[in-house]
Amino acid sequence: MPVSNAFQRIPSVIAALMAAAGIALSAYAAHATLDAEGARRIGNAAVFLLVQGAAGSAMLPQAAGKGERGAILLQIAGCLLFSLSLVAKQWLGWPSTLAPAGGMAMIAGWLWLAAQRLWR
Repeated sequence: MPVSNAFQRIPSVIAALMAAAGIALSAYAAHATLDAEGARRIGNAAVFLLVQGAAGSAMLPQAAGKGERGAILLQIAGCLLFSLSLVAKQWLGWPSTLAPAGGMAMIAGWLWLAAQRLWR
């Protein structure tokens, strides 16, 4: 099913960019001079961006209705909140207090998607 308009395409583009950022952060974590905590923090952000970005990019065009689409968008938003919180902690010294909310949003998005597909 092709994505037909900008409102539908933009989240897919964001998800694909998240996956690309995950690969870039993974390379950064592998090659930069980071302490163990920094490498863990950046590595976690990279993994979540790559997995959620690839999943969102693949699932959005196939989403059956607003419920599934909303669930996937919640996953994407949660991943951005989680990952950006970890990156901001590492690079800017900001607190990562929003990371748990992002994690909970990702979990909720996956549970919502499971429910949508069960009741389809």
